[in-house]
Amino acid sequence: MEEGHVLVIGSAGIDIKARAAGDLTWEQPNIGTVRNTVGGVARNIAENLSRLEVPTVLLTMVGHDSSGVRVLRSCNRAGIDTSHIRRIKGARTGTYVALQYPNGQLQVAISDFEITGYIDSDYILEHEKLFKTSEMIVIDATLTDDTLATIYELAAHYKIRVAVDPTSPQLAGKLCQYISQTYLIVPNASEIQSMCGIHYQQDRESAIAAARTLVHMGAKIAVVTLGAAGLAYADSSGAGYLRAIQTRVVDATGAGDAFSGAVIFGLLNGVPVDEAMRLGITAASLTLQSRQTVLTNLSQELLYKRLMA
Repeated sequence: MEEGHVLVIGSAGIDIKARAAGDLTWEQPNIGTVRNTVGGVARNIAENLSRLEVPTVLLTMVGHDSSGVRVLRSCNRAGIDTSHIRRIKGARTGTYVALQYPNGQLQVAISDFEITGYIDSDYILEHEKLFKTSEMIVIDATLTDDTLATIYELAAHYKIRVAVDPTSPQLAGKLCQYISQTYLIVPNASEIQSMCGIHYQQDRESAIAAARTLVHMGAKIAVVTLGAAGLAYADSSGAGYLRAIQTRVVDATGAGDAFSGAVIFGLLNGVPVDEAMRLGITAASLTLQSRQTVLTNLSQELLYKRLMA
């Protein structure tokens, strides 16, 4: 990769993950386990990038609370540049609460990242210099409409590629007007159904067609992740499908962010799109096998070792 950094903008907070020991009995207490880790889609991608030795700067907001301190400390340990993160008095650090099946897959979740509303256009413009020197901008969809507009304007002005994670079905639709200005977009199966009137029937051929549609709309590279069913991807040269690596799932949280981080790492280093997809699948598989939202021992060496296995 050439000199420069990746500028990541979006959510950072705490993930709380609850897993029942067996089938849930609704409206009653259930025995199980509850764990918490540092999370947030943008922050997770930033940590994956940093652990893959990509210089990474994070723009986000945290509360003036113990959770905010924890987020900052974790980011610093991972090597992320946190010098531009702002702490907001009277605001709560973002929280994601996930209820998981006994096998670690997501059952339902509630996301409270109201604090990302403080990531406004003024804050972005104050950090315009970071756009000038960045290799790529990575965003999640928790950002406000005005903030997204400002980011894309600066990206166009400085001719910087933008990678975007749609984050959730409820948020994905706001990205439609920016597809033609997007370098990489990575919706999952539930998000693609909420995007831009794209028809998706939950099968392989439909996923490939959806990825092609996003490219026809102007995205340079589009990926539709399908969990255990693999992924579909497309760019101007064509489209393809890759199976997922058979993996014993310990915890599914963060696997998609690991995928995005590893794909971006590969693209920054000039690898072909299909190889970048394989890097992403490998990183996701490694993360699925851990209770950590981001694998703390992730490295280029580990990624390529598992890729070749």
